[in-house]
Amino acid sequence: MISTSEKHIIEEPVATSQTSEDGFFVVDVVDIRRESESVLSLGIARPDGLALPDWSPGSHIDVMLPNGLLRQYSLCSAPGEPRWRLGVLREPAGRGGSAYIHDQLKPGEQLRVRSPRNNFALGPAPEYVFIAGGIGITPILPMLRAAEASGVPWRLVYLGRSRSSMAFTGELAQYGEKVHVHADDESGLYPLGELLGGPAAGFHAYVCGPGPLLDYIATLTTGWQDPARFHFERFVADAAASAPAAGDHEFTVETTEGLQVQVPVGTSILTALEEVGVQVLNSCREGICGTCETPVVAGEIDHRDSLLSDQEREAGDTMMICVSRCKGGRLVLDI
Repeated sequence: MISTSEKHIIEEPVATSQTSEDGFFVVDVVDIRRESESVLSLGIARPDGLALPDWSPGSHIDVMLPNGLLRQYSLCSAPGEPRWRLGVLREPAGRGGSAYIHDQLKPGEQLRVRSPRNNFALGPAPEYVFIAGGIGITPILPMLRAAEASGVPWRLVYLGRSRSSMAFTGELAQYGEKVHVHADDESGLYPLGELLGGPAAGFHAYVCGPGPLLDYIATLTTGWQDPARFHFERFVADAAASAPAAGDHEFTVETTEGLQVQVPVGTSILTALEEVGVQVLNSCREGICGTCETPVVAGEIDHRDSLLSDQEREAGDTMMICVSRCKGGRLVLDI
């Protein structure tokens, strides 16, 4: 997940003794609903009756499934509600998480989750343009509610292959002409260039969807006078950013406890640490979820994630150890 604006991390503590040392707590699967031909929504709530942690539009949570897989899903309910709602796309080429939810998970079962984090926060703006591609509608839904409540002008273009594949369209109908649902099989490709306007436009664009959509919109906004007006989140890693490079070399990673680990070419820092028994919580292993984000004490980072902003990369005090490397010979990590 990535935003070209400042990233805001929100992690609220859970006020209960049921929270484990790694920050996970238990929720019940209250209901499962079919939202489209390929999307289910999960309603989850605390079994002990305590309120769920606070969150803001754009947040996601880590979900530990009963089969041991750790996945991230955006919250698409409304902040403050007693239940959280997650939208889950069945991904035939995925790694098993969505297939488990679609085929095996049942209401009444329990999941372990962590408090929300927000890498895609909705900031103030004179006007909003939201663009959602497919399952990218999930983090956008709470943003629409917030924009509507604020009175700031906004509009949404929701793109999909077909209407049957697009979730939550009935819910979006309440907003009337502010929402345009566009199915490619009915109308061809949407004219995004016309929507995004000229370089001096004042609105902020919030975009979430497949990588090709984000890459294309990025080309359309390169001439904007204020590039910080473009905010986007990836669900799939930028393959070019995380790919091996010609200058890759072996380097040393040192922990704050003094353990030194060699990281060969073709091996990630995360994998090298795991091989010597150092376990770091992780999930995507592609540099998009932020689960393995690790503080850096010393060393020059070769950032290859699809999450950190330019400002955060320049600060050089944190990295995603599943994909990023070292430009020099040594990194010291706060592990």
